Amino acid sequence: MKINVLVLDTSLDTFTYIRDILDNNEFEIKNGTTAEEGFFILNKFKADIVLVDVNLPDKQNLNFPKRVRENPNHFLNSMYIIGMSSKSGEQNEAKVKALNKGAHDFIKKPFSQDELLAKIDVGKRLCKKLKQAEIEFHEMFQNMDVLLIQDGGCAPGYNPVTAYLTNYLEQSGRTVFCTKEGYKSVVSASDNDYVRLIYNSTEHKKNEHIRNVFNVSLLSDARGAQFRSERFPEFSKLDIQKKAAEEIVRRKIKAIVAIGGNGTFMGIYNLAKLLPDHINLFFIPVTIDSDVSGTETIGEHTGVEMGAEKIRCYMADARTHKRVYIIEMMGAHGGFHALHSCIGARAHLAALPGIEVDFAKVVHALNEKESAVIVVAEGFQVEERKKQNIKGNAAKYFYQKLTETNIPIRPKIVCESFSRDIRGAQPNNLDITLAQRMALIVATSLSNNQSKLMPSIQGGLEGVILFDEITTENAVNPSLLKIANRLY
Repeated sequence: MKINVLVLDTSLDTFTYIRDILDNNEFEIKNGTTAEEGFFILNKFKADIVLVDVNLPDKQNLNFPKRVRENPNHFLNSMYIIGMSSKSGEQNEAKVKALNKGAHDFIKKPFSQDELLAKIDVGKRLCKKLKQAEIEFHEMFQNMDVLLIQDGGCAPGYNPVTAYLTNYLEQSGRTVFCTKEGYKSVVSASDNDYVRLIYNSTEHKKNEHIRNVFNVSLLSDARGAQFRSERFPEFSKLDIQKKAAEEIVRRKIKAIVAIGGNGTFMGIYNLAKLLPDHINLFFIPVTIDSDVSGTETIGEHTGVEMGAEKIRCYMADARTHKRVYIIEMMGAHGGFHALHSCIGARAHLAALPGIEVDFAKVVHALNEKESAVIVVAEGFQVEERKKQNIKGNAAKYFYQKLTETNIPIRPKIVCESFSRDIRGAQPNNLDITLAQRMALIVATSLSNNQSKLMPSIQGGLEGVILFDEITTENAVNPSLLKIANRLY
């Protein structure tokens, strides 16, 4: 069987030289002079090895090796790419550039016949392994066992719960996969939109030659969310949901665990109506603002700890400069994060969604103080703000309401929008523990063939809540509002 070689170089002499060296029955050789021409040739010519000049003209800004690596096409990803360059004084730079962009090897021009043949021989051997790895890659995603879907906003604990869940599921003999871009990946129908997660180090070494295999043990206490995406608004449409359901069935997925906040839950809840009953479905709540009722949520403890510390910093600065800070914090609906951060730091007032505030009393109280900090949840009077087409943040809106009292305000007031960096905080011990407990509940429930439920932990007690009983409007405890108001 012939080895197909594609040479991409503006120099016809380079192509002729390579062709003469490889001129035997073992090779079939074609050439192009631009990246665009290279991709055009590859539409019909399935190259095994590509020799490409790193300075190849590229009118459409198509970096050839990088685009090949990113292309979901099976044979493109199994090609062996050798970068070439002849610019004197730039060899190391050219080599690094080629390798960083996806080339497997590099050769300096001019090169000898023996050097080229040695590179080609390595390419022949590795090309077979690349092709086998690509076959394994595509086969791997045609029959997935447990699929994790992360969607929506970031919160401390996404990564740990993903690691622990994979670990517990592996221990029960399951294989775990994850979407790269939440629900959007399910709809795209591309193998490249999925990742195989492996916690066991021995098993990972056996499979690490296959692309999109990820060692999830590295995420056991990691910040951020490796596999979550921005919200996918189109997923609210029934036709998009149906497309996702068809894709899930086609890939023979046996169980799905959705991880995130209320938006993520609504996604899996709607999917549940379209999927066959033999597919087990679960939801794990990860949200700073604890916007899922009946349970603690992964991320809420770290969020409050970080939020309270930020408020303490504002309080110290307020005392130093004798001013008032009005701080916007997370809390679109219930206001859990804003309330508990306020109480933990002993701020002077928490203004929450659905809670009335006597702005005249607030002004009078502030005029009696040298300094103060007021915490305003982002969802405070949000409907009223929409009606008035007010675009500013909740802190500025609160200040506007103070000025509308027409009572002179004595202290200097500074408004601050909430800090999104809280989402990237290092998960604390409480959230790490919560992530492990919830992961184990889901793994155990799957082993028992249960479905359509969410693990719940409240007051130290573990349980589950069925999908139909989950509510995403988590009201705060009214008795805490008294503690959160020491201003008036």
